[in-house]
Amino acid sequence: MSTTLVPPDYRPSEDEPFMNPVMRAYFRDKLLRWRSEILRESDETLSHLQETGLTEPDLADRASLETDRSLELRARDRERKLLSKIDAALERLEDGSYGYCEITGDPISIRRLEARPVATLSVEAQERHERLERTQRDE
Repeated sequence: MSTTLVPPDYRPSEDEPFMNPVMRAYFRDKLLRWRSEILRESDETLSHLQETGLTEPDLADRASLETDRSLELRARDRERKLLSKIDAALERLEDGSYGYCEITGDPISIRRLEARPVATLSVEAQERHERLERTQRDE
């Protein structure tokens, strides 16, 4: 793993060489922080679920608690899927394919990667993909 340090005020820009060592380190740090935050929240959820049993005597309270738990578990499932996307992005950083569209091979815009660091498609390729999905769904 690279040991390139990212200056504290660094923000990637379109004016620098794409996926240079500092930019790669910046996105690696961003992905690792995001991953760590999700894992911390997941641990907190598990602790909370273990602390609060379903011992509410009132049927309405118990139903409300069940609904809350169900929503929380669904959110954690989405985060589990996101963790696998983060891990895949970290692997792409290591193999040098991070930041490049899986379809066209062109660089994904810095703005898109800032907003969605796990992006694998450029905006244009993503829009084509979504149009194709809509077309197939309408048939």
